[in-house]
Amino acid sequence: MKSNRRSFIKNIGMGAAGAGIASFMPQLSRAETGKKELFFKIAISQFSLASDFWTGKLKALDFPAKVKKDFDITGLDYCSMFFADKAKDSAFLNDLKQRSADAGTYNLRIMVDGEGVLGDLDETKRLKAVDNHYKWIDAAAMLGCPMIRVNVEGDGNTDDVAKAAADSLGRLIEYGKKDKVDVIVENHVGISCNGGWLAGVMKQVNSKHCGTLADFGNFCINRTKPEEQTIAAYMKTKCLEEYDRYKGIQELMPFAKGVHAKTHLFDANGNDTETDFVKMFSIIKRSGFKGWVSLEYEGGLFKMYNPAAPNLGNDDGVKATKALVEKAAALV
Repeated sequence: MKSNRRSFIKNIGMGAAGAGIASFMPQLSRAETGKKELFFKIAISQFSLASDFWTGKLKALDFPAKVKKDFDITGLDYCSMFFADKAKDSAFLNDLKQRSADAGTYNLRIMVDGEGVLGDLDETKRLKAVDNHYKWIDAAAMLGCPMIRVNVEGDGNTDDVAKAAADSLGRLIEYGKKDKVDVIVENHVGISCNGGWLAGVMKQVNSKHCGTLADFGNFCINRTKPEEQTIAAYMKTKCLEEYDRYKGIQELMPFAKGVHAKTHLFDANGNDTETDFVKMFSIIKRSGFKGWVSLEYEGGLFKMYNPAAPNLGNDDGVKATKALVEKAAALV
């Protein structure tokens, strides 16, 4: 199953879409956020607007202006899949950097997918994957991003995969030092969805230039197989076994250089139907984290393939996620 998911992301470049349904639906109490100052800064994942990019409604260069104008958000999490052929295109990258500056936004990171398996036990394949990531470190430096996000995973003995992943991260960290670009890892695919395992990899790496991107929703460790290798088919898959997301976030926060506040569907009170946001932000606050929390709304993808789905469209979903994050943060 892990190999199937990895193959899907590599071939489709989908990222973390539809990352699992929890077995319960906690609800927040109604609360007024008032004007309480947040203990973190708000960013947005480019994947929140995935369907707009895939249908051509938005171009990659439109992202900064769109985010600032429509959502009043300044931090930008870019996704490599939306400009996969531009990693070495200095004209494109300089244009994107200028558009970000013009919009008054901050280039936070590039989330890199589809460049190989950094925990592959076949050393030749693994080192090729490492090499494939170098161009994205260079691209991040050109954009002014202080970090890239990578995936670490692999099939086989989990201790061996962890050792291989740590070696790959060490190589990327060393390469990134020349341009002051750090390397962080998201709980995203395969074994990395096990929070304890990923925390163990961080301990092995033991570098201030490496950390985690703790995602609220990516804890599915066993998923049904898609009927075919398409986005639409993958959206219909179900999570069969999920790692405890609150335990996982608690394990990842000591190493966190970023957080993804993931949503798919909201109840009548504007609360996420999968994750207790107050509980999550209590964990985050206790960890001492004061960095960027990126909104990652994925419900728009369900709406894209099924217009009758109860999920909000991209823009409304992002706004609802932002409101929920602000409400939850005010309660902790």
